[in-house]
Amino acid sequence: QLQASGGGSVQAGGSLKLSCRASGMIWSTFTASRMAWYRQAPGKQRELVAEIAGGGNANYQDSVKGRFAVSKDNARKMVYLQMNSLEPEDTAVYYCNIRGGSWDYWGAGTLVTVSS
Repeated sequence: QLQASGGGSVQAGGSLKLSCRASGMIWSTFTASRMAWYRQAPGKQRELVAEIAGGGNANYQDSVKGRFAVSKDNARKMVYLQMNSLEPEDTAVYYCNIRGGSWDYWGAGTLVTVSS
């Protein structure tokens, strides 16, 4: 199971760090997985924000490049999303996702609200 945390309310320009713990997942499965953060704003479709491959390569949605950073801690089976210079447009429910050859797990979302 995935447990996401770290959401909250901040003013524009602020920072938040989201965390996602892969409870119950064996280490080898975790390290072989592609991890990602998605978000869904009210009235919009869920979209990919950032992803990190098992080898550590990361990709970002254009709108968050330079502001967000995805990372992982294999030993703790944790995935993080550091969000800086937050904008009102970043307001959404954020979801972590861990995917591999035959697995695809989603965590419950965590709400991020950015006020102007």
